[in-house]
Amino acid sequence: MSTVVETVHDLLVPILDQHHFELVDVEFVKEGSSWYLRVFIDKPNGIDLEDCALVNDALSEKLDSIDPDPIPQAYFLDVSSPGAERPLKKEADFQNALGEYIHISLYQAVDGEKIYQGILKALDQETLTLAIKIKTRQKEVTFNRKEIAKARLAIEFLVKVG
Repeated sequence: MSTVVETVHDLLVPILDQHHFELVDVEFVKEGSSWYLRVFIDKPNGIDLEDCALVNDALSEKLDSIDPDPIPQAYFLDVSSPGAERPLKKEADFQNALGEYIHISLYQAVDGEKIYQGILKALDQETLTLAIKIKTRQKEVTFNRKEIAKARLAIEFLVKVG
């Protein structure tokens, strides 16, 4: 599967560079009995349907021109925006998320929890600090970045009482 992702990545870079789009992520996954090749793209003012169709068509054409086929099984190609809860994968993603509300999933529980959400307050090469709310109190918690399985932007829902 990683060779599929690497091949698709290499095919996408010139297409995206030409249109000034950013590659957020590529995944090739099996869900049920079907395979999905998902490509998430973005640009400063957001991606629209025409942008997705353009990249979809260009990528399909490139994939179809390779012999032997780099993806021999049947699959669905899905090119889309990463959405409001964009994954944080690259260092630049984390830097751009400073001050934002994020969601992290950990490999191992810390204080009995594997999932945390809060404001990304600080980060360096080895750690990430979140300001989290526990009941009515704010607390800053620092995590070793090696402990983080996944990270993404999150939507904070505020409840107004009264």
